[in-house]
Amino acid sequence: MKKYVCEVCDYVYDPEVGDPEHNIPAGTAFEDLPDDWECPLCGATKESFKEVDEAK
Repeated sequence: MKKYVCEVCDYVYDPEVGDPEHNIPAGTAFEDLPDDWECPLCGATKESFKEVDEAK
């Protein structure tokens, strides 16, 4: 599964970890996060995230 980075604060959402603080279990793909999910660090919306380019 692909990782996504917050363009506001650089938090990386890793689906293998999930977001335990917000009851998002490990194995939850970014696309499957609730529409109202926010960055746990800065509160940015899902629209503020972009796919991590693993090639860099």
